[in-house]
Parts: sequence; structure tokens; C-alpha cells
Amino acid sequence: MVDTPLLDTVTLPADTRTFTRDQIKQLANEVRSEVIDAVSVTGGHLGAGLGVVELTVAIHHVFNTPDDKLIWDVGHQCYPHKVLTGRRERMRTIRKGGGLSGFTKRAESEYDPFGAAHSSTSISAGMGFAVARDLDGRNNNVISVIGDGSITAGMAYEAMNNAGASDSRQIVILNDNDMSIAPPVGAMSHLLSRTVSSGGYQALRGAAKRIVKDAPRPIKNTAKKAEEYTRGMFMGGTWFEELGFQYVGPVDGHDLDALIPVLENVRDMKTGPVLIHVVTQKGKGYAPAENSADKYHGVSKFNVVTGEQSKSIPNAPSYTKVFANSLIHEARKDDKVVGITAAMPGGTGMKEFGQVFPDRMFDVGIAEQHAVTFAAGLAADGYKPFCAIYSTFLQRGYDQVVHDVCIQNLPVRFAMDRAGLVGADGPTHAGAFDIAYLGCLPNMVLMAAADEADLARMVATAAARNDGPTAFRYARGEATGIEIPEDPQPLEIGKGRIIREGSQVAIYSYGTRLGEALLAAERLDSHGLSTTVADARFAKPLDSELLHRLAREHDVLITIEEGSVGGFGAFCLHDLSASGALDSGVKIRTMVLPDTFIDQDTPELMYKQAGLDADAIVERVFAALGREQAAVRA
Repeated sequence: MVDTPLLDTVTLPADTRTFTRDQIKQLANEVRSEVIDAVSVTGGHLGAGLGVVELTVAIHHVFNTPDDKLIWDVGHQCYPHKVLTGRRERMRTIRKGGGLSGFTKRAESEYDPFGAAHSSTSISAGMGFAVARDLDGRNNNVISVIGDGSITAGMAYEAMNNAGASDSRQIVILNDNDMSIAPPVGAMSHLLSRTVSSGGYQALRGAAKRIVKDAPRPIKNTAKKAEEYTRGMFMGGTWFEELGFQYVGPVDGHDLDALIPVLENVRDMKTGPVLIHVVTQKGKGYAPAENSADKYHGVSKFNVVTGEQSKSIPNAPSYTKVFANSLIHEARKDDKVVGITAAMPGGTGMKEFGQVFPDRMFDVGIAEQHAVTFAAGLAADGYKPFCAIYSTFLQRGYDQVVHDVCIQNLPVRFAMDRAGLVGADGPTHAGAFDIAYLGCLPNMVLMAAADEADLARMVATAAARNDGPTAFRYARGEATGIEIPEDPQPLEIGKGRIIREGSQVAIYSYGTRLGEALLAAERLDSHGLSTTVADARFAKPLDSELLHRLAREHDVLITIEEGSVGGFGAFCLHDLSASGALDSGVKIRTMVLPDTFIDQDTPELMYKQAGLDADAIVERVFAALGREQAAVRA
């Protein structure tokens, strides 16, 4: 544990409000050390949190949280916030089963008024809190902290456009830590920011507005342009002013002597929406994170002294890596293949693709809706776009998938990483719904890879298909370790495969539960239940011939998938019902994710909790047969 004498006296943010400026600086240093020490033990998000230590301390020192509402966009920078808000003792449980979430979470603390793990929601949510306050006649502050990457998303623009036209008082803090909107200019910048946010300046500005209120329009326009020109020339805030925000900044987010007075001045403003432009550095105060912000955004356990992260030696490549290599292989054969990602080149494998084909990889920023329609435009003009977006992020572009892709039957290829349960990131990143929300769309072909060889074949299948949209899902983490074909060939659309033959029980798997299905089959065989295991490969179109054979030739048919109700199992039941096959007497049971959000843990324990492991399959078979005998546990 690190030495933190001042932090040891802080239980809640109110404890900091009597601190002197020097004590606040010391507290920031101690919070930074605490975060580094905690994350070195647990792993998690590091760089973003280190970049906002001073900002976090200053906000809680100046504002009356939790009555004043503090909303963090995305939430991966909230570790210092958690340290200061009564959760310090649990920081070494972060992202673990039964521990703290890696993001803000309403159920966790009253200091988390709004949960987040996807980006660009904070200004919209903040406006909701501000309007609710106004309707109730309360007077608390609402502060939304949004990063420079998140503010590029369409939702943030929509929120600013709405908030800027509103009289509701809302504070937006733009944390500029990468994409420099306007560089800080030292002491002059601090002086200007403090002056612009001060009561004296606000009074002068108000007086000037009153003077020209009844003046002829030309004089009003001239006065307005003169102020905008002056402020824009020195501080670059004209764009935000045009949206209706009072702009303050840029402010050095690590200089508490500059930051605290600005926050105090803005706190005391009685105007409408205000935007404070704060410039910070990701990884601030920890040299390895400062020197390599991308590698220290999310980390595994690491040595605090050296910064070296502990990495297990993989037994197989990750599914993401397999996708990247497979797409590169297809792109070498066809110059019409292009890749698209929405601000996740590393997480989706598009970084590797872009290194080989820099002119054919497009990172559109945090803009999933745009990514989908951009891909549709490329497809409409003869290209073969692979739109690589996490399953849970693609939800944001759903209308575009329906309207711009499927209705027009355009050959966009959706590569959905993080399918199923994903471990430490918890329910916000779990790809639970894509089978259901894509499988109901006309013209869509839907696939799921059970292993890396099939993932490579599915990339080839998607590249070869030009008569409509295709989507394929794959899991996070290591693949199975089997050999991948050197030149993967396309699969026959809508055809599954038999993995092992039996006669009494059939397990029909869609996706990476295939390994558990095979393990369950071995256990069932040991109980005298001859078991078939089939890999569906396709949820749409279904392999009806294979499905009907499994139903016809077995006493029990189990479907299993890493998705919600309404997906693969529902498609199978619908197909069998439509043909009358359900009247044959076969006992059919569908196994899906439960109708709840499962908190973070290891994927293995999450699937056990969800009832989608080998033990659960065996128990489901016994239950279907009406047997009392319990499954033999591993």
C-alpha cells in the first residue's frame, strides 16, 4: 500500500471542502498514487483516470456532491472519483466478480447519479437532470464531464444543440486530452479563463447586452460579432458560443491554482449552459502511461516500478486477431475489400488491417450510425465494406442497419466482436442481443463462429456474398487453438455441420458454446445417453434440413446460444412449429442468456451463472427426460 496520510482522512468529498489549496494539491498526488497502486493489482482502465485526478479532486472540492450532480461520460476515467466517494476500501475489487464496476453505476453509490460505459451520453443525461431540477424548483448544479473523443459523436452534438437553446443551467466540462481543440497559452490563457468566468466579467457582459437590447439591429449584430471575434481570437470558443454555451477556457487541468477559481466562478454563475474547456494529459503523473497512452488506457496487472504489464502466454490467437488476419487475407485477393471501425481500431482488429492497407481502413470516430450508412454508401458503389463494431455498440446504429442497409439489400458485412459475455467489462459490453435484433431483419445472413477456423471461413463467406447484408459474431478472448486453413473457402450459406453422432439426445449449438456442448455430450454418454452435437453456423437462414433431422431422430433436442431470448432457439422453434414437427413428441429445450443483466466476473463464472455451461446442459437434458439423477459436476 502507498503512503497517503491526507487521503486517509477523507471518507467522502465533503471532507475536502475545508482543505487549503496546498492540501488539495497533496490530496491529488495521493489519489494518483492510490489509483496506480490499486490498478496495478486488479488491472483495468488507467490512463484516462490518471489524466483527470486534479479535475476530479477540484470538482468534489468546489461543488456540493452528491446534491450537485456529477456525470462522467463513458465512465472509464472514474477511478479517482470512486476513491473519493466512499469506495476506496473496495478499489482492489474493481472489475471482479462481486466487486466494483469499472464504470459509474447508479446501484453502487449516490455519487453516481447516472451509469455509463458507452460514450457521448453525459450532456443528454445532464440536461435531463437540469430540467428535472428546474421543474422541482431546486438550485443544485449539474456537471457533465465529456472527453474530446466522445464529444465528436452525433449524440453529443444533438445534446449541445438542444441544451444551448435551453435556459436550463448546465455545466459541461470538455476534457481535452488528445485532440487539441485549442492549445492552452500559459498564464494568459489562465487569466482569460478566470476573467471570463468571473462575476465582474459576467456583470459587464450583462450590462452591455442591456445597453444594446433596444438598439437597432445593425448595432446589435455589430456588438455581438465584436465580442465573438475577440473571444474567438484568444480562446477558440466561438463554435460553442454559437451553439448557445458560455465558453470558458482553455484551462490547464493539472494546475489547481488555475482550475479551482474557474470552477468556483462557474459554480456561482446564474446563466444558462456553460462549457469549460480543460486540457489534460492521459496517464499524467505516471511515466509509463504518459509515454504510451494507448497501451496504458486499459491494462492488465503491472509492476508499479517498471510499468511492465503481466501478460499470460496465449495458447491460441485471439478471435480478434484471427478476424484481422482473415480480413487482410481477403483484401490481398480483392482490392474492393475495405474496413470501417468506430473509434475502436485496436479492439476490433482494424488497426492491423490499417497497417497493411492504410488507404482502405476508415476510422470514423465514435459514430456508429455514420459508420453503418457510410458502409452502405460504399457498398452501393461497388465496394465490399467490413464494418467492425462490437455487438453492443452496433445497437447504436440499428436504424441505419434496417433502413440504409437491409431495406436496400446492400452487401455490407458486419463483423461483431465481443459476442456473448465478456468478463470484466460487465453487462454494458456484453453482446447479448444481436442474434435477436439482426435475425428478424429481411435480407440478412447471420453467422456465428464456434472456432477460429470457422471464423476465417465466415470472413471469406462474407467477402464472397454480394447479394445482401451479412453479419457474423465472435467471442472476446482466446480461440480454441485449432489449425486455420491457409486459404479459407466460403461456407455454403445456411448449412450447419454434425460434430459427433448419437441417437437419443441432440445438442444444437450456435457459436462458441460448442466446446461446452461437446463436454456435456461426453458426460451424457457416460450416463448411457447417446448424444449428437451439431454446430449450426447459421441462425439465418436456418439449416432446416439438419434441424428437422435432429428433431426427428432424437428424444431430446437442446438448442444453446450466447444470446438473449428471441434468437437462435426462437428461430428453431418457429421453423419446427410452422412445419408441424413439434407434434412428433420430441422434447425441445432452448438455452439462452437469462432475462437479466449479469455483472462482471470471469467469463467462465458468468456463463455458469447464466446456466450455459456443460453442467447446465446435462441438467437440462435430465429435466427434459424427467429423471431425478443430477448431473455429474466437473
